[in-house]
Amino acid sequence: MPKTKSLPNVPRWADRAATAVAWTNVPSGLWRLAIAVGIPVGLSRSECEQLHAPGWGSLYLVALSLVSEVLALLALGLVREWGEVWPRWVPVLRGRPVPVALATALAAFGALSTTVYGVLFVLTSIDSDMEITLWGRWLLNVVYAPLLLWGPLLAAVTVHYYRRRTAPAAPVPA
Repeated sequence: MPKTKSLPNVPRWADRAATAVAWTNVPSGLWRLAIAVGIPVGLSRSECEQLHAPGWGSLYLVALSLVSEVLALLALGLVREWGEVWPRWVPVLRGRPVPVALATALAAFGALSTTVYGVLFVLTSIDSDMEITLWGRWLLNVVYAPLLLWGPLLAAVTVHYYRRRTAPAAPVPA
């Protein structure tokens, strides 16, 4: 099994930040999966019906959870070898260097969009007219709060990735 540890020139804080990004989606994903299988987690029956969950709306909730988690896991590529060299399983590109500009631009876009999403979610959920119990509102806030960290943590790791990949190579002693 291939090593999944960070590269040797990645500081501990960057590795931890990338790992934290990967975990930021787990609570909200589990909350959505509970709704998808019919556990209302504080939502009223009418809210669940509006989401068509359980039912065909469950597909959306499951897909959103999976896509979000996959996108969050990509942050690990900023501190792992597969973020610098395309893995063997990627046809045509395997073994070639990952373009720094491409990885940095995509990660920066991700950091910006997740930051905007987190702020907008907080602003819209404060005045939301969702039919939700008091404990449901508390649970919703708890499971979505980690998403506020996704953008800033990803931004920090992205800046580190760019600096590390574009830094001049250290001279080899003669």
